[in-house]
Amino acid sequence: MTDWDERFGRGEHVSTQPHALLERAIEGRSQGRALDLACGAGRHALYLATRGWQVVAVDVSRAGIELTRERAASNGVEIDVRHADLACGEFVIEPETYDLVCDFYYLQRDLFADARRGLRDGGMFVAAILLAGGDASQARPVNPTFVLQLGELRELFKEWKIEHYFEAPERSDQPDQHSWRTAEIIAVKTKSDERASLFSNHRPRNRNQNSDSCMT
Repeated sequence: MTDWDERFGRGEHVSTQPHALLERAIEGRSQGRALDLACGAGRHALYLATRGWQVVAVDVSRAGIELTRERAASNGVEIDVRHADLACGEFVIEPETYDLVCDFYYLQRDLFADARRGLRDGGMFVAAILLAGGDASQARPVNPTFVLQLGELRELFKEWKIEHYFEAPERSDQPDQHSWRTAEIIAVKTKSDERASLFSNHRPRNRNQNSDSCMT
């Protein structure tokens, strides 16, 4: 059982309310095929599916995956739910397969190149990810591996059409949202993405090599 299995079991992070950024991103757009990375309890996958998108949702938590399945069934929609550890390379993002890839509060830097390649021309990358530089009064230490640096996300997509970018302050007043700063982006792939292949050259050849949790 993962830490996230325990959190979902306690009723944490199980809201069905999607992030406002995703609502904004798909407004007025045609439906297509979407990928929800680290989908958790499925709030974004469910939101997309109920609006006519074909959705693949991936997460390491079995409890989160089951919640996503249950919610899809109760809403009469289909979601292609995959139990996989993204950090261990257990799910492959096929090239030019999706019209939308969303990533909310999950940072795995070597996944950005795959996400870029996985989008078709005109496809959107929509994300809100934790950002360094929060309130110094916050006592909890933050591993820099799991937070973006200022401007980092915008730099990764600078060749694309950036429809929205914002480095938000703490937002502790909103239910089921993180209190830490976030970087938000809506970026549209406007042409063949040669830069993704450059990123892949810097990606570890074997994602499992530095992670004991990925060893079998």
